[in-house]
Amino acid sequence: MKFRILLLTNRDSDNVGDQIIEATAVSILRGVLKNLGMAPRECEISSRAAGIIAKKYLSTGDPKLLKDAREEIAAADVVVFGGAPIFNYSYQAFYRRTIETLELADEYGVPVLFSSIGVEPFDPTNPKSVALKEALGLPVVRQITTRDDFESLQRYVEGTDISVALVSDPAVLADVVFRHEEGLKHSISRAARRVLRIPAPVQRVRLARSVVPDRRKRIGLVVTRPGIFKDNGITFSGADQRRLWLDVRDLLTERGYDHRFFTTGHFPDEVFLDTLVRNGDVLASKATVTVNSPEELINELRGCDGVIAYRLHASIMSFAYGIPSVGLSWNFKVPSFYESIGHGERALGPDRWNAEEVVTTLEQAIAEGVTKDEAYLMSAYETLFAGLKNIIAPNDDQAPFTYAQVREELPQYGGTTLRQYRAKMGRKLRRTYESYESLRVALEAAASQRTD
Repeated sequence: MKFRILLLTNRDSDNVGDQIIEATAVSILRGVLKNLGMAPRECEISSRAAGIIAKKYLSTGDPKLLKDAREEIAAADVVVFGGAPIFNYSYQAFYRRTIETLELADEYGVPVLFSSIGVEPFDPTNPKSVALKEALGLPVVRQITTRDDFESLQRYVEGTDISVALVSDPAVLADVVFRHEEGLKHSISRAARRVLRIPAPVQRVRLARSVVPDRRKRIGLVVTRPGIFKDNGITFSGADQRRLWLDVRDLLTERGYDHRFFTTGHFPDEVFLDTLVRNGDVLASKATVTVNSPEELINELRGCDGVIAYRLHASIMSFAYGIPSVGLSWNFKVPSFYESIGHGERALGPDRWNAEEVVTTLEQAIAEGVTKDEAYLMSAYETLFAGLKNIIAPNDDQAPFTYAQVREELPQYGGTTLRQYRAKMGRKLRRTYESYESLRVALEAAASQRTD
């Protein structure tokens, strides 16, 4: 009988950074299982969305809506939450799904590991935060590692014997997982790319640009949705973001750089960038508005010599590929990442969001380059190895792979198939329509109140 891991990530998110986390988490798990001496035929990884608890269940409490989650958890030998911000409670309801998942795992006696997750600050006065802490005290929770707020994580597990650690984001190994001897390639057929208008593979971009040895350095400019600032208590409007990006672009051009605007695939981010293009602020030839797969995001990043980004995973992926970057910090997770790689000065808070400081900081980053610490790169792998070893083979003396072995042994990403691409697009469109419908209902309700 196969050893079965239920992996829960934000794999269904239209933010491609989350899709890359899922792919690297799967690869790391397969590497750990191989490290522990398990052949592929002896184990299985079922990768599902971290929101395995139906959203409708949260509002109705209908037990029939838990059927799918029950079956998946009951069939698992271990549940692994991988790289998702599953403690989020401030303006998301993800924490409730996490609690429900833990309660089901406890009901079936399935051990749970949290690997490199996002953690929001612990607040003993907030009932949501307290409820999450209580759920984490269930005996099935064996290990929790985080990529950002370790101090809060320690407060969440006070009074328990749960193993905790501060580790890297799994995506720092993306260059290992998304590797190829001749460069990254799509597995999507040429015909499908023509139909869906998917950009050409990274390989072609590299070759096309390599014949122009004196080309200007290209800087990637990664925008975000305007609402993210209000959600995080920052007074900075969509108009403010527009002005910043146009000032940055103009200064980059003045200093001899090329540039390209793009997103990490989150639909509201794309709406903002599309507005800049449609209003004539940004040339269409200088923007990639839609990004729907890991290949497309990596394609954009690897075409850059430097990156300025609001989205954290654009910064993380840039680091993975050795591309200097500057992170525009809208919450604590951004400076936390840059501090973890030894470059806290490359994370700029709102008081420094002006073209002169942003561009000058990036130029300094380009001059210094990117250095990588193997202990940091290996931290997510080694802790996950320890967590699974304690479940699978607690008495085994097997040591974790070295960094050189990880680079050799982690399986590569298999590529986005046409079917998977269509599924990603379907989910994205569904969320878009749901958002528009919610907005329509809200506007109609507001209009009705004014009429009354």
